[in-house]
Amino acid sequence: MNFDMQKANLLADNIDYFIKFVHENHENKNSFRSNTDKVYQIKLIIEDFKFQIIADELHRINQFDWDGKYTHYLVDQFKKGIDIIDEYVNRNYNDLFIFSARLYTLKNLSQSLSLLHR
Repeated sequence: MNFDMQKANLLADNIDYFIKFVHENHENKNSFRSNTDKVYQIKLIIEDFKFQIIADELHRINQFDWDGKYTHYLVDQFKKGIDIIDEYVNRNYNDLFIFSARLYTLKNLSQSLSLLHR
């Protein structure tokens, strides 16, 4: 398997995990860790930038063969949304600090794929 395919599939898996993590934190209304209104805002950004569709497409196109052009397009679309979420988490760090590690991982994985594009 191509190393780039593995990185794309790893990014797709981590996007899925991030989406599930946000949904679980939003559904847990009694959570003392984060403000549910601010978590809901992250959830809306995820839906607005269609992260689930991006993750599913990354899995689909990199399942058997490496499609660099379409993968880089999807990663660029993902980076637009993740940059907005990262900025929002940094501005509201006291309430959303729990998301910072996952964002760090997602940003580094997407950065490693976009460096190949240049």
